[in-house]
Amino acid sequence: MLRHIVMMKFRNRETAKETAGKVKTMLDGLVPVINELKRMEVGINVNTKPAAYDLVLTADFDDEAGLNAYRAHPDHVKILDFMKEVVDKTTVVDYYL
Repeated sequence: MLRHIVMMKFRNRETAKETAGKVKTMLDGLVPVINELKRMEVGINVNTKPAAYDLVLTADFDDEAGLNAYRAHPDHVKILDFMKEVVDKTTVVDYYL
């Protein structure tokens, strides 16, 4: 099982919670659509410290081929296009369980 973790910090600090809610809704909508996506959890951060990220995504796949299929899926690509506009920083970790 491959775990994919992404943390995001949004550009506009004043609307970060609202943006996080929108991104969470969009990402949650991928679960029933992408067969390779075995499990996904999206959390909105409650920590308000400047160093804190706004949203975290944890997703599980059978292997790297599943993760790559998820990355290339048209519905996921639409979300990536939106995130290019609103995300300031991301941090990613992929590892096998």
